[in-house]
Amino acid sequence: MDVVEISGRAKPPVVKLVNFRKFKYIEAKKEREARKKTRETHTKEIWLGPTISEHDMDTRIRKSQDFFSKGDRVKFTVKFTGREMAHTELGYKVLKIVEEKINELAERDSDPKMVGRRLSTSFKPKKK
Repeated sequence: MDVVEISGRAKPPVVKLVNFRKFKYIEAKKEREARKKTRETHTKEIWLGPTISEHDMDTRIRKSQDFFSKGDRVKFTVKFTGREMAHTELGYKVLKIVEEKINELAERDSDPKMVGRRLSTSFKPKKK
């Protein structure tokens, strides 16, 4: 048997006589159970182009709906190449269309931001 301090800040300090190995095993078991109940959220990224066709966009939106149903966040990124950089407004239009199509499942988490040659925004699933 060992003396284990339960609450050292209490007046007077609280201690217990226990089998220390069993105590540590029970604490580890509680921690494993708590970890099982939590869910780690992932951020998935979907790349688009400023001149993406309607069908390709619908395919990527369908894939994002699978991610939202699993509880993941989705980051949509519009990649510009060469002379497309002169027309960044096309990228904003693409992201606006994406937002309108996934409005029922997700809400926008961040505003569109231009970083280098990429314009991106992220969405999180709506609470049920």
